[in-house]
Amino acid sequence: MKNFKIYLGLLLFSLTFQSCFQQKPQISQTAREIWPVEKANEWYAKWGWLRGSDFIPSTAINQLEMWQADTFDPATIDKELGWAEGIGMNSMRVYLHHLAWQQDREGFKKRVSNYLDIAEKHKISTMFVFFDDCWNPTYKAGKQPEPKPGIHNSGWVRDPGDLLFSDSTLTDTLEVYVKDILNTFKEDKRIVLWDLYNEPGNSGYGNKSMPLLKKVFEWARTVNPSQPLSVGVWNLSLKELTDYQIKNSDITTYHNYGDVKDHQKWIDTLRSVSKRPLICTEYMARSRNSLFSNIMPLLKQENIGAYNWGLVAGKSNTIYAWDMPIKDGKEPRLWFHDIFYKDGRPYKQSEIDSIKMLTGRK
Repeated sequence: MKNFKIYLGLLLFSLTFQSCFQQKPQISQTAREIWPVEKANEWYAKWGWLRGSDFIPSTAINQLEMWQADTFDPATIDKELGWAEGIGMNSMRVYLHHLAWQQDREGFKKRVSNYLDIAEKHKISTMFVFFDDCWNPTYKAGKQPEPKPGIHNSGWVRDPGDLLFSDSTLTDTLEVYVKDILNTFKEDKRIVLWDLYNEPGNSGYGNKSMPLLKKVFEWARTVNPSQPLSVGVWNLSLKELTDYQIKNSDITTYHNYGDVKDHQKWIDTLRSVSKRPLICTEYMARSRNSLFSNIMPLLKQENIGAYNWGLVAGKSNTIYAWDMPIKDGKEPRLWFHDIFYKDGRPYKQSEIDSIKMLTGRK
């Protein structure tokens, strides 16, 4: 028995000794710093004046309908990006959704790559958006709802929405999702920028969105893609969120749906706190006097990237104003967003003429 105990002790010691040397070393990943201002300005000079739309195909009511396998619609995407190319647009801002990835990771990434192939064919770069605090708080996989007549963005869904505050495991899933997408496309030259979080704090969340905002910057910087990272400023009264966004974005992005005077004030304010390039990732609301005829020339003159909301009128219902539903679903006299009808006719030929003049498209 004594000899057995000695043998057992030696065996345990030997196994422990071996495991210490066989254990794989822990590789610590550190998040990179924000880009130096010089690097940001060099990047912007290389791309030139970015102009385009926040894009979802007219056949999709939300991000899930755009990206799920059953409803992904490359034919419509190809046709509608062709119309964008025809008026001189060279970039699109496009929303992703973690649930579409969660259902079918490899298929989702193939569809994203397919989208990028189509956009590249039309000489259009892409700015992808990860998270979003706007519109409907819940969502589910599968068939998406039909549009509610006359209601702006009736089927658009947040990501991750209210589920973030009830599912303690969701943050881990979101980390894997963000890092998977970034690692897959981190060197893709068709992607101009990663917009990590659309309007954090919207829908009454306020500073409840701060933990996820901080985490997504950390996750993205750990991957360190070749493209810059940003989160757009949209509500200056959310001071803590706004300050964090500005201080942590490689490129300063923002939203403004006001008239020329209001928009110029925003430009001046942002330039007083940031020496980085500016990109307006949402503008153009006709009833608020944010138009192609007055705002787009201002942005070109100021050398600011210009992405208006909406390209083709469709299931998103963004021809209707945010706060002015039309219950019978009739076409509004004045469209709020969007440029083309579903058959490719322009809503206003004068707007097309203005856009083409500014983009140099004959």
